[in-house]
Amino acid sequence: MPNIIVIALYKFVRLPDYRELQIRLRDFCVAQELKGTLLLAPEGINGTIAGTRAGVDALLSLLRTDPRFADLEHKESFAHAMPFGKMKVRIKKEIVTLGVPGIDPGAQVGTYVAPEDWNALLADPEVLLIDTRNGYEYQMGTFRGATDPQTTTFREFPEYVSKHLDPAQHKKVALFCTGGIRCEKATSFMLGQGFETVYHLQGGILKYLEKIPAENSLWQGECFVFDERMALGQGLELSQPNE
Repeated sequence: MPNIIVIALYKFVRLPDYRELQIRLRDFCVAQELKGTLLLAPEGINGTIAGTRAGVDALLSLLRTDPRFADLEHKESFAHAMPFGKMKVRIKKEIVTLGVPGIDPGAQVGTYVAPEDWNALLADPEVLLIDTRNGYEYQMGTFRGATDPQTTTFREFPEYVSKHLDPAQHKKVALFCTGGIRCEKATSFMLGQGFETVYHLQGGILKYLEKIPAENSLWQGECFVFDERMALGQGLELSQPNE
């Protein structure tokens, strides 16, 4: 059985002290023998971390003692071996780079759809389903009927919206991504462009694969993840385990 716990987390929240947090979190993670990457920016935190159950739980407990992270959610999966080489806590301008100034998911964001309600939403013929991830991720796996924007970076998504989508025509749009963070910014951006109703999958593909039984799943293929495991399947099972 895999004995390495891998957690993915993010939260959009104002962090004026993000540089001070960098040192504190780096020292704590190293002491707990955790590895992976945390990104800190004025707009929040984002990252994927791996380690023992005790180490991962210690980090989550530390973060949640800060009132700003008290409701921090995370997704868990597993690995047979450590999927990261070292621990990095980096300072960034954005925790996920869209490149459009002034986008604030804390002020304006799309309608969250729980994994348990996602299939029903996709059954609506008026809903346009868009995969906000990059082309190579789409090719590995996606939801049945999803549109591929054919982007190579998330920075290209605003241009895709400008060229291919119309608020007057596309009244209901549903977005999804790996863990949910890209959709937070994408839905915020689209609402600012005048789109009336924009949904996004709460917790992303990872939460859907965790929650929805294979026999009820509309997911096809595997979900690309940004570590040495490469891909996860239904139930967050390892598709290419490191033995």
